[in-house]
Amino acid sequence: LHLPAASGNMADKPDVTEVTTFDKTKLKKTETQEKNTLPTKESIERKRGEGSDYVTVMCL
Repeated sequence: LHLPAASGNMADKPDVTEVTTFDKTKLKKTETQEKNTLPTKESIERKRGEGSDYVTVMCL
């Protein structure tokens, strides 16, 4: 792995001025919603009892 040598040129560094002046109070409040839940142990056992291919795919 070859990394370029560090130089004193400021153009090589990212501009972080907007990050340092960012106002978090302007953000909208949102509520997190879990959309893709994992199956419960009970639902897996129920599917296994039905002989479903779903359990086979989930366990691979």
